[in-house]
Amino acid sequence: MANADSSTPSTPAPAPMSAKKENLTPIGLKIMELNESRAELLDRIQFLKQDLQNWRLKLDTQVHTYRSELSELKKSLNLEVEQLRTEFQELRTTLQQQQEDVTTSLRNLGVQDDSKDNNKTRHQHPVAESSDKEDEDEGKKDGLHGLTECKGNEAEH
Repeated sequence: MANADSSTPSTPAPAPMSAKKENLTPIGLKIMELNESRAELLDRIQFLKQDLQNWRLKLDTQVHTYRSELSELKKSLNLEVEQLRTEFQELRTTLQQQQEDVTTSLRNLGVQDDSKDNNKTRHQHPVAESSDKEDEDEGKKDGLHGLTECKGNEAEH
């Protein structure tokens, strides 16, 4: 039995070595798989970095293009606004001049009409001349007073 006992301990000794080899083989495969996976991940990361750089470059180009276009539009709009201001100022000046011309013409017509009416009235109705003259004087006063009010209002504006 001693021989049997001695053989029994020698058999278990090789068993742990084979177990270590079996354990080493899957670890080696796992390391290879992990290395391959790592390489794939590094490739993906590199591709994503390149993709991100391309995307940033395109975005920067678009931003630059849009800024240039906006700058040109702003300049164009500023020019148009300035032209409109100039045109409105010219129109305002023209309208003021026309208003002054009309006011002057109305004054001249009012004086001429009054003098023509006076001459006609004197020749047609010598008796009513004094009452017409008084009416005209009151009308002139009212007319001149109205014109001064208009002038005062124009000066305020």
